[in-house]
Amino acid sequence: MADPFGFLKYPRKDNPYRPVEERITDWEELQTPLEETERQEQAARCMSCGIPFCHTGVFYGGKRAVSGCPNDNLIPEWNDLVYRGEYKKAWERLSRTNPIPEMTGRVCPAPCEKSCTEALNGSGVAIHDNERFIIDTAFDNDWVRPTGIPESRTDFQIAIVGSGPAGLSAAWRLNQLGHNVTIFERSDRFGGLLMYGIPNMKLDKDVVQRRIDVMMEVGIKFVANTEIGTDKTAEELYAEFDRVIITSGASVPRDLKAPGRELEGVRFAVDYLTEATKDVLKHGKGATSRKLEGKHVVVIGGGDTGNDCLASAIRQGAASVKQLEITPILPEQRTPANPWPEYPMVDKEGYGQAEAHFVQAEQLTYYSTSTTKFLGAERGQLIAIETVEVDNQFQPVEGTEKRMKADLVLLAMGFTGPEHSLLAEFGVSEILDDYTTNNERVFVAGDAKRGPSLVIWAIREGRLAAENVDAQLRALVAQ
Repeated sequence: MADPFGFLKYPRKDNPYRPVEERITDWEELQTPLEETERQEQAARCMSCGIPFCHTGVFYGGKRAVSGCPNDNLIPEWNDLVYRGEYKKAWERLSRTNPIPEMTGRVCPAPCEKSCTEALNGSGVAIHDNERFIIDTAFDNDWVRPTGIPESRTDFQIAIVGSGPAGLSAAWRLNQLGHNVTIFERSDRFGGLLMYGIPNMKLDKDVVQRRIDVMMEVGIKFVANTEIGTDKTAEELYAEFDRVIITSGASVPRDLKAPGRELEGVRFAVDYLTEATKDVLKHGKGATSRKLEGKHVVVIGGGDTGNDCLASAIRQGAASVKQLEITPILPEQRTPANPWPEYPMVDKEGYGQAEAHFVQAEQLTYYSTSTTKFLGAERGQLIAIETVEVDNQFQPVEGTEKRMKADLVLLAMGFTGPEHSLLAEFGVSEILDDYTTNNERVFVAGDAKRGPSLVIWAIREGRLAAENVDAQLRALVAQ
C-alpha cells in the first residue's frame, strides 16, 4: 500500500449531509462530495490488513444481514489506486465486478465498511463514498462507455424482463460479451427500484438516466410500457430471443389486513414513493409540492423505505409524521451476541428521521407497536388508526391501546417476493443456484430469485447470471 499508516494519520470523514433546514426545501441530493485531496486521504485509510473481510460477503449466525461485500469487489486495490491518484485504474478494478457502482455508491448500506478490519477498533474506511468518487470520475472522463463496447458481436439475442439493478447489471455484462440485449420494462421509465422505489434526494434520477443513456449508446435496446404476459407473451419472446433472464424483482409488497384496510388514505409505500418521484420528474428537483399540507402521516415500518417515506412526506408539507415499528428498539452499541465483523444491529437515526426531528417536537417513532384498525369517516376517508403495544412474542399487551390521528398511512413493511404470474407465464417452477430454471431457455436473477435484498446482491446476481447465459450459449456453438 502507498501509505500503510494512513488509518493513523487521517480520521474518517464521510461525504457531509447538507444542513437539514436546507435540504428539506428541495429534492436535490442529500450529500456533498469531499474535495479530491480529502477523498485521497480517506482512501489512504485502507490499511493493507492482509485479511480483507470487506470484499467477501458472509452471513453470520443465520441472520439475513450480510457482513462484507457480496459482490467480490476488490476494495483494497481500488482504495490504494485512489490514494495514488490513479483514478482510471481504480475504475478498471471497480468495474471488473460492479457494472453499476454509481447506484451502490449512493444507496448501499455498506456492509463492507462494517466488516472493515479498521472498524474492529475504529470507524472503518469510507468505502461507500470512495466508490461513488471513482464512478463519478469515470463518467466525467468518458471512461465508462468504452468499457461497454464489445470487441465483436455474436448472433445471439437475449431478452431481459425488468430494468432494475439485476437487469441492468446482466444487460451490461452480456453486451460486453458480445450478445444482443433487449430490456423490457412495464413502467414508463427504466431503472425499476432505482428509478421509482428510491426518492430523488437519495438517488438522483439524473444518475439513473445517465446509466440508461450510456447503455443505449453501447447497443443495448430498451422497450418501455411493455408488460410480459400481457403486452407480450412468453411465446413471442421465445420466437425472437435465444434466452430470457427474468429480473423483475420482489415486487409484491407486504400488506396489513386490519379492519378498515380498504379506506382511502391507506397506501403501499412503493406506490407513494413512485408518485412522489413522478412529481419531481415533472416539476423539477427544486419544487417541493405541498400536497400533504395539513395532513397527518403515519408510516408503518422502520426500515429504509419507511425512512424514505418520512423524508418525502416532510418535503410535501405534512403537518406531522409518525413511524410505527413492531420490533423493540435496538441497542445503542453491539451486544456480545453481535460481534465484529457481523453487521452491527444497533439503533441509528436515518436521514428522514433526522429531518422529522428537526421539523416537529412530538414523538416520532413508536417501537413494539402494532396497528389493529384503520378508522374512517362516513365517506370512506381515513381519519385515524388504533394501535397496541406488543411483547417480545408480538402479542398484544392489554391496556396499551391508543388512537392516533392519520390522514395518510404508508405501508412500508417490505416485500414478500416476486409476482408468481410472471414466472408461471414462462412455466418456471424451480430456480437453481446457478440462475437456471426448469425451463432451459429461462434464467432468473436478483430479488426475483432470492427475495427482497440489497441492491448489491441484485448487481452480483445479474452479472453472474449473464456469465452463465454466455457460457451456455457458447457451449452450444462449440458442439
